[in-house]
Order: sequence, then C-alpha cells, then structure tokens
Amino acid sequence: MNKNYYAILMAGGVGSRFWPVSTTEFPKQFHDMLGSGETLIQKTFSRLSKLIPAENILILTNEKYNDLVLEQLPMVKQEQVLLEPAMRNTAPCILYASLKIKKQNPESLMVVAPSDHWIEDEVAFIENLRQSFDFCAKENALMTLGIQPTFPNTGYGYIEFDKLDENPIKRVSHFREKPDYATAKEFIESGNFLWNGGIFIWSVKAIIEAFEKFQPQMYALFLKGYESYNTNAEVDFINDTYALAENISIDYAVMEKADNVYVLPATFDWNDLGTWGSLHEKLPKDDYNNAVVNATVILENASNNIIRTEGTKLIVIDGLNDYIIVDKDDVLLIYPKNKEQEIKSIVSKINI
Repeated sequence: MNKNYYAILMAGGVGSRFWPVSTTEFPKQFHDMLGSGETLIQKTFSRLSKLIPAENILILTNEKYNDLVLEQLPMVKQEQVLLEPAMRNTAPCILYASLKIKKQNPESLMVVAPSDHWIEDEVAFIENLRQSFDFCAKENALMTLGIQPTFPNTGYGYIEFDKLDENPIKRVSHFREKPDYATAKEFIESGNFLWNGGIFIWSVKAIIEAFEKFQPQMYALFLKGYESYNTNAEVDFINDTYALAENISIDYAVMEKADNVYVLPATFDWNDLGTWGSLHEKLPKDDYNNAVVNATVILENASNNIIRTEGTKLIVIDGLNDYIIVDKDDVLLIYPKNKEQEIKSIVSKINI
C-alpha cells in the first residue's frame, strides 16, 4: 500500500430517482441495491481499499448520515467521516477534503469516487487507477476516468478528446452537457467521446492550485480554517463556514475551466446506478427480461419490468411491459420506465 494514496468517497446524495427505496433518511448508497450481500458504499470502500490504505479513505457525507456510515463501515474512524452541514454540491466538499489531506500529507495523490456506482471488473478498475496515479505523480494534471459508451445515453455528460491523440491517457478537448438523442448518437459515431463517470484523480497540489486559480473566493473561504483542519477546532469552523460556499459541481467549478485535464478511457464495465432502469440492466432477468428483487411473483404477458418488494407479499402482474413496480412500507410505485427521470420531480412534490 502506498501511504501517499488517498481517496475521497462521495456519499452525500439522496438518490431520489430510486424512491421509494431510496429516501432522504436512508439513501441508495446505504442499500444493497444489487442483492449482493453488500451495500453500495460497502462495495465501493472495499474496492478502493485494494489499492489505498483504509485509513486514507475519507467519506464525505451529510451530517444526518454519520451513524449510517459508521454502522456500515465499522473499520472507519470518526475523523475519516467529513460531515457537510449543508448541501453544497461537489466542489466545496472536494476542496475541504483536499486541504485536510494537504495538511496531513502534501505529497499525496487522490481519487474522488462516488459511493453508489457499480463496477464489475475490480481488477481492471484498480489497474486503471494505478495508471492514473502514476501519471499524476509525474504531471501537473487533473484526470478523470472516461467510460466507453455502449449506446447513445442522454442521461450522462460526455468527455471529448483529441481524435489524433494516440497516447493511452488523452488530453481532454471539451466536457459536453447531457445531449439529446441525435447528438449522443453523433458523439458515439465520432469515436472520440466518453461518458463522464465522475471519477477524478490528481495530486493534492494540482487540485488546490486549480481551486486557487478558478475559484479564488471559495479557496479563500476554506483556507481560513487551514490551521483548524485535523484538530478539534475543525468541526466548529466547518459548521460556521460551509454554508457560505457556492453551490457548484467540480465539473463547472474547475474541470471545464482548466487546460491541464486528461482522460483515461476505462477498461472496466461501469454503471452509475442512477435510475431503476440502470439497475434493471445489471440484475438477473427471466426469459421475458423481467428483473425481480426480493419478490414472489406470478407474471402473465409481462416483459422488461423491474419488480421489487419487501417482505413476503405475492405480486401478480398481467399485461404490463416496461414498468417499475416497487412496494415498500406504505408506498406502491407503478411507473413507466421511459419516464423514470420524472420520479425525482414527483418526490420533490410530495416532500419525501
């Protein structure tokens, strides 16, 4: 294990598109969504700890999830759990964690990874991560792992790289917002676009320099507490200061502005598990493409559905195709898969 390797594990999201299983009180990263015997955050921590010392993995989450993190990751100490007192997207929490790491080890290299993604080939993931660390140890680079697109997905951002670049790690030309279907099709046909999987690698020196250059106000805000980091005074500083930071993603804050951004096309299978439909892709299915989780079912004239229940309730379905059927506590969701992105807006209306 290299003591200069660190990880920031992002675990503060709500996963509202997975309602009613994922709620603000118990988000999807703390669920065993795949029926594997491990929750998503447990699988991610285990994967990262194959290369990174467990004590160098920091978990960034909302303060309301502190007990869940410590319960599901008993090997983690309280000081490894960085609690956000307010929801402020990814840039502020990455800067906060980076300054903490710099104070502890200014020579460190770090990966930022979501806690709720699915990666099947963990050997390939670790090899890609090691390759990225080696590159960032030599170059002043902000790196990301780009995912090979398999179809014109309109739910992901895309990374464009130079077509003529024959190096394994390629310089990024542009970050592209979520496209419409026709544009996504053009991206894939062009051959030099990758999905943005939200996994970033850099030296602590490179990312802090980038924040200082592109987000000077945010940098100055968090630098005020530098002497308090890794001491008993840190929590009070963060509680008093964090909500003053701009609500902005790392993509907008830094990555789209910097000219030293590189991408390694990943060699592992990946799924962001962002919706019921993406979960359906990764679950075992019957002859009619129905995925059934924790349910006893009788299905007639039913295909391409995902069905999930709790307890021993029998589910009988006839004539439904391409639907999400989820029964949890006092909520029953029966919803067309092609409208799954709208579940998030429904959740906001009912204030769950």
